[in-house]
Amino acid sequence: MTEQKPRPGLPKLIATDLDGTLVRSDDTVGPYTHEVLARVKAAGIPIVGATGRGPRLIELVRADIPAADFLVMGGGSRVVDLTDPDTPLVLRDERLDGEALADLLATLEHEVGPLSVMVEAGDESGAPLWGDVHPAWRYPEVVEARVRADALTGRVIKGFAYHDSYDADELLALARRLIDPSVATVTQAGLGYIEICPPGVDKASGLAVVAQTLGVDPDDVLVFGDMPNDLPMFAWAGFARVAVANAHVDVLAAADQVTLSNDADGVAVYLDAILAPMTATTLTPTTMTATPMTAC
Repeated sequence: MTEQKPRPGLPKLIATDLDGTLVRSDDTVGPYTHEVLARVKAAGIPIVGATGRGPRLIELVRADIPAADFLVMGGGSRVVDLTDPDTPLVLRDERLDGEALADLLATLEHEVGPLSVMVEAGDESGAPLWGDVHPAWRYPEVVEARVRADALTGRVIKGFAYHDSYDADELLALARRLIDPSVATVTQAGLGYIEICPPGVDKASGLAVVAQTLGVDPDDVLVFGDMPNDLPMFAWAGFARVAVANAHVDVLAAADQVTLSNDADGVAVYLDAILAPMTATTLTPTTMTATPMTAC
């Protein structure tokens, strides 16, 4: 990788992943990041929070990225217009049939053996996940134990699957070999589980809904990410695809540029640099000022 400044000029739309990208390892977003995003918004550039978090976590998402004009949630299944923050408007709501998910899981288990499975079905604030309680899941308090037949009785936002003998990348590779993308989209977001979403649903397709709503061309969209579920929007966006330094190796390979890590407010540092020509002063922590961006 060679040193390179951020791409000159300004995008017409900016989308950023949250966990591992904008959100730090201690689950916070720092005041510097909030301040820079507020300046981006004041400059007239719409901001999208693009996350795997489902709609049940919309209040947490809004707290982490209050400057967002739109949210792409559930890995692309739910798109919300927040331009009137008091009246959110749902632009997209895609679901996966529970019976179809059961069939996919049976196909996987025929190949690899038993899986630990959860589904996200409820979209009201704080709704639990349903399924198997497993120590690998880092948020046990949000799981309501249900047998699989009960968990898969209706349509779901997405499913989660874990195997004790395969890491997420290995299980993802197997799932993509076995599951037709016309039936479901499979990805992973750094939680140790693969995620099974409705067909045609990913962050790129969700972000495309926002771009179409605003009349913005993909070539004018800047995106930030860290995990394989960000790769579709890296392939779709054309202004710049920026990975944080702590990103998955596949995301680093797909990125045009690499900024500092999430714990070093890398998204804000990058955005501050592209906003700098517009303002005489920028608020940049002294610990970050001497660290260059890199390009792959």
